[in-house]
Amino acid sequence: MTSELEQWRGKAPNDARAAKLRLLAWMVSAVVLVLVGVMQRVRLPMPDGWSTDFLPPFHAAVNGCAAIVLLVALAAIKAGRVALHRRAIFVAMGLSVLFLLSYVAYHMTNDPTRFGGVGTARTIYFALLISHIVLAGISLPFILFTFISGWTNQFERHKRMARWVFPMWLYVAVTGPVCYWMLRPYY
Repeated sequence: MTSELEQWRGKAPNDARAAKLRLLAWMVSAVVLVLVGVMQRVRLPMPDGWSTDFLPPFHAAVNGCAAIVLLVALAAIKAGRVALHRRAIFVAMGLSVLFLLSYVAYHMTNDPTRFGGVGTARTIYFALLISHIVLAGISLPFILFTFISGWTNQFERHKRMARWVFPMWLYVAVTGPVCYWMLRPYY
């Protein structure tokens, strides 16, 4: 009897689909980077009585959930439970998309909140925030490429990429809520 992992590894890679999806991943990454740039400059007025002020704690919760689901995905694949790993990755991707859409909505409707801490707290906050932002921007296309390689049965490529993409994605998912909690007193 073959294991679940062996059954998945036996599937033929779909290189043609992977090439098309990688092109789409580059386009999505470019659109996201443009959106993030635009949200820094554009403020959309909200109708009277409407507010997106509830979104920052929501962002922290969604990122925290993504981190937990990523750990579930890691444990699942290490145990050879590919179907659970795939479901967890789909959930993590969905949470990341939900976060991104609500994050852009919040920042297009609110002025930025400034960190008011001083000394060591300020240094730690900005070190976490800058590394979080840089790694989020860098990791996006590679998260998509890693997902695509798994989805199209390019398992060796998927495994090679996941070894360095997974820690970046997890770091971004963990530091997002940490930055929120440090910034929370200044909202």
